[in-house]
This record gives sequence, structure tokens and C-alpha cells, in this order.
Amino acid sequence: MSGTIYLNNQFIIAMPNLVDPNFSHTVTYLCQHNEEGALGIVINRFAGMKLGEIFKQMDICVSSPTAAETPVFAGGPVQQDRGFVVHTTCGRWDATMEVSDSISLTTSRDVIEAIATGEGPEKYLVALGYAGWGTGQLEKEILDNAWLNTPYKWQVLFDIPVNMRWTEAASQIGIDINKLTSPAGHG
Repeated sequence: MSGTIYLNNQFIIAMPNLVDPNFSHTVTYLCQHNEEGALGIVINRFAGMKLGEIFKQMDICVSSPTAAETPVFAGGPVQQDRGFVVHTTCGRWDATMEVSDSISLTTSRDVIEAIATGEGPEKYLVALGYAGWGTGQLEKEILDNAWLNTPYKWQVLFDIPVNMRWTEAASQIGIDINKLTSPAGHG
């Protein structure tokens, strides 16, 4: 796929016409996008549980009450029984993929143990599951006007209230996503 632009370390924002219940009104942080497909974590949908429940299920001792009260995200429809931690790059974890110089994705227990004791990454988002696309699938969905891609922004990923991330991610490129219609973006 020569000429393909990969969207690693960017957001894809569900267009208003995307009605798939897994992705309607979501913002997904793309951790990996290459010729084989894409992997992202939905960053604006809660899983309905706190991180303390994960610690308990994994039999991890907790000394950080703040971490125990941190909400867990529904990262996507694939492998919803598996944890994914998007975090500021720091430390050395067993299974980490650098997304950029400042953000990494870790899937190993050691980062969860460090978070439980307050010794983990400064900023993190814990999700169950991920969003995945096969070869060429995401590119086709973008051409079909299902997604709008925007640059990654630290505040949207970690600090903006979850219910505002969809509109805020689009507004950083000057778009009011609520005013877009289905044919928007097609020339």
C-alpha cells in the first residue's frame, strides 16, 4: 500500500453517522497503524467499573486509594477480558509498545502492580479490550466517511472530562462535530 499515511499517535473520531454501537460517538487513540491493520483504544467510554475491581480480580495489593477509584474504560470490542494501559512513557515494563516519544501502550501485569502502589506512570488510562482493524479496513472506513482523524492531544487523552472528549477532539482542528452531516468531507 504505497502512499498510505499511517495514523499512529492520532485520534480517530466517530463521525455522527457512524451508528455501530461499539463506536458511536467515540474517540479512539491509535496506538498502531501499519500495512497489517490498526489497533486503538477507545478513550471516552467507561466500562462501568473502577480499577480497584481489577486489582482485586488480579489479587494485587493496593496502597493507592486514588488508583483504586480510577474508572476503567471500555477500550473496544476485541479481547474485552484483557487489559491495556495507555500511559506516559516511563519505566520499563514487560510488554510495552512505544506509540510516541511520550506515550506507550503496556499490556503486562507489572504496570498494573506499579499503579496500585502509586509507583506507575504519571498519567494513565486503563482499558479492557481494544479496537482493531485488518489490512486496509480502517483506510476504507475513513474513505467511507465513518471516521475523522485528528492529531493526538495530551489533554484530550488524559485530562478533558470523558463526556467532552468527542467534541473536544474534533474542535482542536476547528470542527464542531455536532454540525457535521453524512456527506461532510466528500469532495
